[in-house]
This record gives sequence, C-alpha cells and structure tokens, in this order.
Amino acid sequence: MGTAMTQGTGLVDEAAALFQEFREGRRGKIEPLVRLLNPTLWHLARACRLERTDAEDVVQTAWLRLVDAADGIRDPQTVLAWLGTTVRREAWRVARERGRSTPWEPPALENMPQDPRPGPADALLRNESQRALWSHVSSLTPRCQAILRVISRGGPPDYASLSAALGIPVGSIGPTRGRCLAALRISLAADPTWSTP
Repeated sequence: MGTAMTQGTGLVDEAAALFQEFREGRRGKIEPLVRLLNPTLWHLARACRLERTDAEDVVQTAWLRLVDAADGIRDPQTVLAWLGTTVRREAWRVARERGRSTPWEPPALENMPQDPRPGPADALLRNESQRALWSHVSSLTPRCQAILRVISRGGPPDYASLSAALGIPVGSIGPTRGRCLAALRISLAADPTWSTP
C-alpha cells in the first residue's frame, strides 16, 4: 500500500495507510505518522490542562504504547482513535498524580508569527489580547478547548479526524463547535477588559 494520498482523503485514511505500512515492516513510516498526528495529539493532551512538559511526555508515551501494541490493533482505520484515547487516559492519569489542574497557556510568543511593522505598543496590545482570549478558552470544558484549538489552526476542520480523536459522532461536531463558540462569546462579552478591534 503506497502513501500517496488522493486529494480529499482525510487524516484518518492517511494515518491508516502509514500505520499499515509500519505494521508491514516499513518501520520508517512511523516518522511521517508522528509528524501527521502529533499536532492533534498535542492539542488533546493540552486540553486536559497539562503543563507543556507533561503534555510532551504524554504524547511520547502514547507513541511508545502504539509501537508496543501495533500488532494488536486489527483495523488501521482506528489508529487515530486509539492514539486519542491513549493520550486522554494518560493525560488524566498524569493530572491525577500531579493533583492539580493548570489552565492552558498560549504558545510561546517567539513561536508565533509576528508582524514586523507594528511598534512596541501595538505588539503589547496584541499580546494582551491573545493572552485574554486563551485565558477565556481555558475556562471552557476540555472538549470545547480541544475543538476550538483544532479549528483555530485554520483551514476547514477534518470532521472525521475530530470525531475519532474526541470520541464524539461526526454529526455532533458542528453543533458542539457552535455551542463552544457561543460560550466563548458570552465569556468574552462579560469581560470588561476585552474589546474587539
């Protein structure tokens, strides 16, 4: 089975193809599989309110468990769901061990694209707005946080991948996303320090 994906093929199918090749002995296929799925797994781990280092450890543990359990996964189409479930369970375990729940923090500013034109005052206002926005996002339910993080990456969301990763039916994603965005709007509207451009 080749890895060339036809246009429109979803994340689930691409992951399944790479995983099948990995199981058939082409061990190098784990690297493109990791690159493909790590952003989704990272968002799932962070949605469980883990600190950055704990989230990295959780995602790494999920990959190690996948390698160990690869032969026991009967249907390659379920690899994304399997990894998503493993990440969530491991994240919950780590959070219980830590005995704390830490709000999600926005990505490091040096990793975010910066517009070189604005002056320091504009940059400060933009950074404060981003912090405020992500603070409000972190007050939402973990499911809403995960959905909003995935759709904030831009482009049309892959509903099949979201369904597999979050364990909810495809038909529930749109309405859930709408409710999450409505809850975020209400939260922002109630914040006297929030203003839209």
